[in-house]
Amino acid sequence: MTLERRSLLALGAGLAAGLAEARPAGAATTADLPDGSRTLRDLIDRLAKAPRRRDFKTVPMILDRPDLWDQEALSEVIAYKGGPRQVWDNTDIGGPWLNLMRNALNNQVWSFKHPNFLAASATHGSANVALYDQAMWDKYQLTKLAGEAFKTNTLIVPKKAAQTEAANYQDPAGMFSPENNTIPALMARGIVFLSCHNAIWEQAGTLIRRDLNPDKLSHDALAAELTNHLIPGVVLTPGAVGTLPELQQAGFHYAK
Repeated sequence: MTLERRSLLALGAGLAAGLAEARPAGAATTADLPDGSRTLRDLIDRLAKAPRRRDFKTVPMILDRPDLWDQEALSEVIAYKGGPRQVWDNTDIGGPWLNLMRNALNNQVWSFKHPNFLAASATHGSANVALYDQAMWDKYQLTKLAGEAFKTNTLIVPKKAAQTEAANYQDPAGMFSPENNTIPALMARGIVFLSCHNAIWEQAGTLIRRDLNPDKLSHDALAAELTNHLIPGVVLTPGAVGTLPELQQAGFHYAK
């Protein structure tokens, strides 16, 4: 065996040992997943009851313990046994992401007759800014991250179409139409919005660099405040792109 080969093997063994030691006690594994819901209604009910920690004082750059994200809620999503299941890789707040997920849901429910279809939004990039409440938009001038098309967080404001007759699903201005493309409206239909901690951390850093940090918070404290102001119903993940493989291994179809 060459010296180069022996060196590579030793390096690999060292990395493996380091990773094993780095895995904290009590870290989540697939064995920790619940007996998954078999209907969308059951999943919605379970997610409503699942705890969301929103009292952080600081958060680290890398979330290395399940109590730092919404582990119970995320596990319910991963373990879902209804279907089909689709996860969307959403990064652009100004893109057609809400419309595409609504169209997919409509097709699955009425065209293909899958009432238990589940869509999840792996939300990161500027799209993640849409998951903060208006208080954060006002305090940190988040329009400067979202773009001038978003003076306020219009994507969390209910629309008149949400009050239309649900039985008339063909109404072009009704509940299931493009006139009702809001995050709360899609949540009410069972779409799960997953927030990305990595995006939160990076957005906190951007606010600090741009001097949009009125309380002069540290990076880890500002990221904690943004996390605490995710809108109700959002599921916090340790990172969108890292969570995608977990969902895909569980049978979710990737879409972008």
